[in-house]
Amino acid sequence: MAQTDKPTCIPPELPKMLKEFAKAAIRVQPQDLIQWAADYFEALSRGETPPVRERSERVALCNWAELTPELLKILHSQVAGRLIICAEELAQMWKVVNLPTDLFNSVMNVGRFTEEIEWLKFLALACSALGVTITKTLKIVCEVLSCDHNGGSPRIPFSTFQFLYTYIAKVDGEISASHVSRMLNYMEQEVIGPDGIITVNDFTQNPRVQLE
Repeated sequence: MAQTDKPTCIPPELPKMLKEFAKAAIRVQPQDLIQWAADYFEALSRGETPPVRERSERVALCNWAELTPELLKILHSQVAGRLIICAEELAQMWKVVNLPTDLFNSVMNVGRFTEEIEWLKFLALACSALGVTITKTLKIVCEVLSCDHNGGSPRIPFSTFQFLYTYIAKVDGEISASHVSRMLNYMEQEVIGPDGIITVNDFTQNPRVQLE
């Protein structure tokens, strides 16, 4: 076959797609990686959400409640404004709403929490189990924390958003501290009003805000 000097064109979406695939594979750790990968990309090709759990795990968890923003909002209300909560107490709250124990343990391990837990950090990691991306995770956190019942875009103090974004990006480990700082500075100077509040639309609808 004749060789040509035509350069190889890499689709611009490929690096991000492979990155998300690798992160999902590490999170799921399927027994049959090849079959799981085939199911993963087949779901993507159909525009569906890729599998995030092993089939055997889904069966094992069938008696547990599914983690939802609504359940996290219930837990947040039970924490009642405390910044620090005892791990034993939080584990009992988690059990009362019938959430999977292994998910609780996973969040504990990722956050390296011990007897006393910083609630906002735990909440952020729990939300990351629902959000495929950091932007989606922060959107869910804002929805859980928001006390605005007027039907508008969920909103939280920008100082809280700063804390959460910085923490989640650090745990993720793939977003540079300089990028995080640059985005936060831009939002503080160009997006946030005098009330010091950020809405979900401020970081999901603004094309200049690229959190990842």
